Amino acid sequence: MRLISWLQQRIWLISLTLIGLFFRLWHLSQPKGLIFDELYYVRNAYSLLHHGVDLNSKGAPDFVVHPPIGKWLIAGGIKLFGYHEFGWRFSAAIIGTASIALMYLTVEKLFANKFLSITATILMLSDGLHLVHSRVSVLDIFLMFFIQLAFYFVITHQHWWAGLAFGLAIGTKWSGLYPLIAFAVLAVLLDIRANSLMKMLPRRILQYGLLPLITYIASWGGWFFTSVGFDRNLGVVTGFVDYHKRILSFHASLHDAHNYSANPFTWLIQSRPTAFYYESPPGCGTSKCAQEILALGTPLLWWIGTIALAITVGFFISKREWRAGFILLGLGSCYLPWFAFQKRTMFNFYAISFEPFLVMAIGYVLYKYLSSAENDRQLQIRKRIIIGGLVVIIVNFFYFLPIFTGTTIPYETWLNRMWLDSWI
Repeated sequence: MRLISWLQQRIWLISLTLIGLFFRLWHLSQPKGLIFDELYYVRNAYSLLHHGVDLNSKGAPDFVVHPPIGKWLIAGGIKLFGYHEFGWRFSAAIIGTASIALMYLTVEKLFANKFLSITATILMLSDGLHLVHSRVSVLDIFLMFFIQLAFYFVITHQHWWAGLAFGLAIGTKWSGLYPLIAFAVLAVLLDIRANSLMKMLPRRILQYGLLPLITYIASWGGWFFTSVGFDRNLGVVTGFVDYHKRILSFHASLHDAHNYSANPFTWLIQSRPTAFYYESPPGCGTSKCAQEILALGTPLLWWIGTIALAITVGFFISKREWRAGFILLGLGSCYLPWFAFQKRTMFNFYAISFEPFLVMAIGYVLYKYLSSAENDRQLQIRKRIIIGGLVVIIVNFFYFLPIFTGTTIPYETWLNRMWLDSWI
């Protein structure tokens, strides 16, 4: 019976992952051309692939403000399939699919409940923000995945692998540093609680200090082993330090006004999503058509997730329940630091970094809901209620699917999906 149960779980895992892969590869080459920040990252990836370092179109050293890991992954897709839309978006699609499978495994570890593992995975499958990031060649899906992977390794007590994953996250975007610090502090606090700090501290320094640092520095290997990178003429150490000072200065001074800028206070309710692409092409059967890729989280999922997050906070405050604490630490370390930079230009699509934890928060509330059932009959009724809610969210996802995938639709059909004026 145990083997049959295990096989059933693997069938669910594989089936849901394949469904995720289908939605991410379906018409992946549309729209044509470089869209949104693909303009920067794809060209950076192409340069890394051919030169090992970032050069501009004239072959001169190019100053870029994000580390190389995500761009190396994009370069992998270009190497496999060529320098075209499918090639440069392929890696994002694969990593996005992998994060769906990882959600199943993570919730399985957190709650030891097949029903909740399936539910959380379907929720992730039904999120528009996740789908958009999995179909556009920008860095944030890679950042999200490495943070999610590190979280999985933390809860499974594989701290060396967690340190490596955190290093890859920081090697994609510097904002991966915040969850690294948060979980490093947690590991030390747990060691103190177990009266094993003196024994474990050297290991924690290696796992959450030296290993991520080595991983990060290694990600710049192309810069080190060539002589044409930006600031490389200053020497290895001086150039590397100066380059990073310039990157820090750029991020600290990024205060430009932007039509799609969104304060972190608005991210949970998705009130100002970012349009990655918009055109009015012909071919939809009416006089005016619309084609958009809107980085919008499936509204009902995110609004329910916001409520679930508040409930999770309440449970943690009142019960100090470890599952709630781990989920909140993951979400908070990816989300709360942005509130310290109120003058900086920020965008709603950054919220993808904590999207897995929002789904886990929903899973946590459902876990408490199911656990409080007094008998099997009540448990089955509650499961049917949850399934009904899942169906509503899936319908909501499919309703918005055309604006997640850049499908050409009549303008009125597009306008009907603009539930809030701020989405336009």
